[in-house]
Amino acid sequence: MGTITRSFANNITSGGTFDATDLTGTIPSSNIADASVTNITDVPALVATTKESSDPPSPVNGQIWYNTTDRVLRGYIQLGSWATSGSLNQAKSQTGGIGTLTAGLVAGGDLPGETANNESYDGTSWTEVNNLSAATRLGQGIGLQTAALLAGGYQPPGYQSKNESWDGTNWTETTDLNSNKGAGGGCGTQTAAIAFAGVPGGPMVTNELWDGTSWTEVGDLNSGRRNLAGVGLSTAAFAFGGDIPSPSPGTLSEEWDGTSWTEVGDLNTARSTLGWGLSNLAGASGGKTGVPSFVTNTETWDGTSWSEKNDMSTARGEGGIGGNIISAGWYAGGETPSRQTATEEWTQTEVVTTLGAS
Repeated sequence: MGTITRSFANNITSGGTFDATDLTGTIPSSNIADASVTNITDVPALVATTKESSDPPSPVNGQIWYNTTDRVLRGYIQLGSWATSGSLNQAKSQTGGIGTLTAGLVAGGDLPGETANNESYDGTSWTEVNNLSAATRLGQGIGLQTAALLAGGYQPPGYQSKNESWDGTNWTETTDLNSNKGAGGGCGTQTAAIAFAGVPGGPMVTNELWDGTSWTEVGDLNSGRRNLAGVGLSTAAFAFGGDIPSPSPGTLSEEWDGTSWTEVGDLNTARSTLGWGLSNLAGASGGKTGVPSFVTNTETWDGTSWSEKNDMSTARGEGGIGGNIISAGWYAGGETPSRQTATEEWTQTEVVTTLGAS
């Protein structure tokens, strides 16, 4: 965490006397007023202190400023944690995760063996609803609980180009992808989506854009991958993690601007099968670091870099993941390596705290 500097002021005790027993090392314990610092597990990189007439409307994590009107020093920090929620009705992995913290879907999956099962989430519990048209796993879930797509996936004897559309009640087959693929990334809405990477034929770089009617091949990723995360919109997407090649997880992150992909800051932990969020704010949770190694790590992306956060309670990968904002997401099912029903929810709070007054 760097070097902590000190001065003679550090040796002025709480009683006002000068402690000359140690002028170079430890700070007198009587000068440490807040014992809660022992509970801090994550401190973000601090932003240079500035003078502001009022608190910034949109501070960044770790920002500190001096409010000249209130004459106080303030700081901003984001705190996030995982909590157990309602379990899936079926233990499964390799599902298509769709939706938000309080309105989600997991479609298809591996039991083992492909399933057409479809479950709906209300933020508390999962309910079985109408199944997919065909049993599949490793399809890419896109959209919302009431308007979604499941693109591609694996259906014996191989990977498929099949695309199904969900209207909140039923799944209907619609226009296929241009190529067979599964275990890829994807994001957007039911009428404007993007699907990229995946398999077969080794980790793919191909990228397809959906306009609500048909798929069009557009600019490729810089690196072929499978089991990666895809978040954001068809015009502003974010891809991260994944196997390059399988089963060798990577840390690579790329941003899509509607025309091309650009490599940006890497994950701290190389892994696959993870992720929720927006293009400029994302979260990576759990995943595989190899076979059969699973992790609990959680990281968040602030548009520039990844930061380690509080871990999930169970190490697992290949679960269904949902949530469209950085402060709220869920991870359901997956493998440990045994298939799971457990759901965990991520929530993040934002705290502005007063550090001192003058």
